[in-house]
Amino acid sequence: MSRGSEALFVADHRRTLARNALPWRVRLALASGDSTYRAYAVAMTDVAPVARSRPIQHGSERTMLDSMLDFYRATVVNKVAGLTDTQAFTAAASPSTLTPATVVKHLTGTERFWFSIDFADLDVTWPWTDDDLHGNFRIEPGDTLATIVADYVEECARSRRAVADSHLDDAARGEGMDFTLRYAMIHMIQETARHCGHLDLLRETTDGAVGM
Repeated sequence: MSRGSEALFVADHRRTLARNALPWRVRLALASGDSTYRAYAVAMTDVAPVARSRPIQHGSERTMLDSMLDFYRATVVNKVAGLTDTQAFTAAASPSTLTPATVVKHLTGTERFWFSIDFADLDVTWPWTDDDLHGNFRIEPGDTLATIVADYVEECARSRRAVADSHLDDAARGEGMDFTLRYAMIHMIQETARHCGHLDLLRETTDGAVGM
């Protein structure tokens, strides 16, 4: 096989793997020749799944905590990948008003507060105020699932940069804060895992997709 043919084969194989990771309704739509279903498929794939590695089982405490948190961060994205905006903005588990999109928005805010604001004391905008504690559970004009997920991924990257040079026993630098980086990381692992459970239920109720 020539290098050019091999590259084409690898690219096609990767596309196949990505497609097989999508919910069955999306795969059916992509396979259909009907333009209506193909348009539906395009709308469904605005947010694509991301690579996710199982948390490591051996290593330093810091490396293991980083690994566990990144596993759940990737799970958040994969839990909403393939949804339309309509599906992502719909509260599917009555009487709860949670939607897949607002759960991701909330996690974006908690990333910023715990790591960039409260721990690192960076000069960044607060995601909500004391008099509007649930403000980031709302869908705002112009929001799409794609932009919400992009904001989340970007905020997770900011969090990593904010703590990159800190040690687990380092104290938070935010005014009035009394916790260590270790506490912040453990808190965000449980916070993200908890909301992954919410996304499990919301996603299965919405389109039957499980696992992911």
